[in-house]
Amino acid sequence: MASTLVNEWARRGEQITLLTIDSLDGDFYPIDTRVQRVAMGLNIPSKNWRHSMANNARRVSLLRAFARNSKFDVIVSFGDKTNVLLLLATRGLKIPVIVAEHSDPRKWSIGASAECLRRLLYPRASAVVVLTSEVAQWARQIVRSGAIRVIPNPVGEQCLGRSQPIIKGKQHFAVAMGRMGFEKGFDLLLRAFALCVENSPDWTLRLVGQGAEQQRLRTLAEQLGIKDAVRFEPVTKEPERVLRESDLFVLSSRTEGFPMVLLEAMACGLPVVSFDCASGPREMIRHGVDGLLVPPEDVDALAKAMAKLMGDERERRRLGERAVEVSDRFGLPRVMAMWSEVLTTASHGKNRTKVETVGEVATNRG
Repeated sequence: MASTLVNEWARRGEQITLLTIDSLDGDFYPIDTRVQRVAMGLNIPSKNWRHSMANNARRVSLLRAFARNSKFDVIVSFGDKTNVLLLLATRGLKIPVIVAEHSDPRKWSIGASAECLRRLLYPRASAVVVLTSEVAQWARQIVRSGAIRVIPNPVGEQCLGRSQPIIKGKQHFAVAMGRMGFEKGFDLLLRAFALCVENSPDWTLRLVGQGAEQQRLRTLAEQLGIKDAVRFEPVTKEPERVLRESDLFVLSSRTEGFPMVLLEAMACGLPVVSFDCASGPREMIRHGVDGLLVPPEDVDALAKAMAKLMGDERERRRLGERAVEVSDRFGLPRVMAMWSEVLTTASHGKNRTKVETVGEVATNRG
């Protein structure tokens, strides 16, 4: 999301600096050459709580020095813990700070200390940007309603239109994509796929991504007897290619913020099945119109929905034809207009805005 925004702001002639706590080696998404790129290289694992405090103190000190020595009209911070560090670093500097939450804080713990600091510091932010109206309700417990802005993630432009048609064979593919962590629920997806693949031998499940759970997922696929029907694939910089080669997209997350990969799948014309997480999918999918929602973490319901679409090509086509409408509902121009309003308000209506964005450049999709 940070790379999408800074690239678009640079294209529009804004002066942009992208600062990350991580090093340049962690970059995954391309950044426009007109963006000033600064990497602190301070994403160092902490051995214990004392080490953690020392690392964070150093990050705050360097962030403060950087902000004080630069002349930014506004700073936009991405990521819960990064938001806390940035607000600590800029206290008293009179630089407008916008913090953006890109997960569901009700379902994602950042630790007791960081949570306490978030509640103390967020009221100092010029604006708190959240992804959905449900998360906005959480934010109202911390900050005044006037400071809260609901801005969804935009559809990636690489998923709009088709450069050339993908010729599909007799084999069909269901695809899931993202970081292989517990919260993404790939274990639930494997169990659901095991329940329905026996009646659909021409289907293969593609799991695209990497992460701490990958080996455990491979073991689970073998235990379920579906090893030969599951393909583990590495992270790709061309997700649209993988999506357009597939026939069905499944989101099995236990919790989400506003999953861009789901938007991308729908923009590519894929029928989608998703758990109805507390935030995210229900904002995108119109159940029965352009996709299917099933109760959260309900493996049997997920298997039933998958089996329905795996066995009905006409229904897949119908849902996919409507799914592409997310390009209008969550298009980049619409989302950028929302951000422009927040920036203009925070920077006191200046015609030209020098923006710094602070956060982590993701190394995995999802």
